Amino acid sequence: MEKFEAIIVGAGLAGLATACTLADNGVEVLLLERGDYPGAKNVTGGRLYVNPVREMFPWMWENAPLERYIANEGVTLMTGESSISVKYSGNELGSEPYQSYSIRRSVFDRWLSEQAEARGVMLMSKVRVDDLIMENGKVSGVMAGGDDLHADVVIACDGVLSLIAEKAGLRSPGKPQDYAVGVKEIISLDPALINARFNLQGNEGAAQLYMGEVTKGRFGGGFLYTNKDSLSLGIVFGIEDFMKNPPDTDVPSLLDEFKQRPEISRLIEGGTTAEYEAHVIPEGGFNALTKLYGDGIIVAGDAAGFALNIGYTVRGMEYALASGYYAAQAVLKAKEAGKFDSTTLSVYRKLLEESFVMKDFKKFQDVPHALNNPRFFNHYPELAASIMKEMYSVSNAPKEKLYPSIKKHITMGEVWSMFKDFRGVKKL
Repeated sequence: MEKFEAIIVGAGLAGLATACTLADNGVEVLLLERGDYPGAKNVTGGRLYVNPVREMFPWMWENAPLERYIANEGVTLMTGESSISVKYSGNELGSEPYQSYSIRRSVFDRWLSEQAEARGVMLMSKVRVDDLIMENGKVSGVMAGGDDLHADVVIACDGVLSLIAEKAGLRSPGKPQDYAVGVKEIISLDPALINARFNLQGNEGAAQLYMGEVTKGRFGGGFLYTNKDSLSLGIVFGIEDFMKNPPDTDVPSLLDEFKQRPEISRLIEGGTTAEYEAHVIPEGGFNALTKLYGDGIIVAGDAAGFALNIGYTVRGMEYALASGYYAAQAVLKAKEAGKFDSTTLSVYRKLLEESFVMKDFKKFQDVPHALNNPRFFNHYPELAASIMKEMYSVSNAPKEKLYPSIKKHITMGEVWSMFKDFRGVKKL
């Protein structure tokens, strides 16, 4: 009988982080990946916040294939015919150690898998896990490629719709409001053009979020990140909103329309599409998290729901790395105790509770509900654009003063509506 100390299903960031940490501590690890290679199926927007996980993986940052450090942040509100952009740059963004980097997951994950293999991890790609092996109510391995593979513990890192966690009874099929669809392109572009168009120097990078017309006024938004010699451009669309109020086009077509906007077309002009990807993304936050452990099993990364949209920023990759690290720590403690039941593996939850991961998720647990307001994605971009148009329009008539111009748009009824809408914003 084939038996390993640990079997990890899924070679994304969570699975690779778990594998590297376990291997560094002498644990025999089998890592199974369904794609052609680690990173082949990933659609993550492309931004990693390093500070929360810097000390967990001190060996990683000097040689990892990071693209550009993010020195400029931006948000754009879009209407059908106009847009308003707010940009921010600060010394803290441009000073080492840098807070965040753009990355290309097809490159980064492949590099990290090489680090795992160098540590002795047995990586098998193009392998689909079909089922769990259960013995006396405990997970004792997986069925993959026609083989029964046994292990002391299985770590499920198989993505947002984790069938492994579902088969283990740790999650139910998801609800539409807890997920979004992401569509992304990698657009190759000369580094000199990237620097010129985004006002960057050297290895500086920019991140820009878009909301409003990009998703036809529905929940979701667009994103753009600069890489060394390419741009990551995409949109995210809430599945529930798409089902209840479908636009007159499909999501891929929305991306095409986004690319044709003058705000975007001028930035990507001359570029060529190098990658095109689509994927489901967790959006439910704390209240949609999977049960994290059971007898003989732990769930980490997107499989557990560890992605967080708080409106002005979207985070996920550092949670994947951290959950993989803490999953490994829990396995090590279980190995020391000599048993891998739910009681010993429950330390995983405790470690996460004490870390930034659960503290962030609890702090922002009401955000998905607060953001579930269509006025944020249709009314307010239109309102802001109308005010700006009023301010900057010059006709042959005498110009009105600023206050009366704004008052035309922000009536007492509007103020009351804004008060009700923004009561939830205090949760952001």
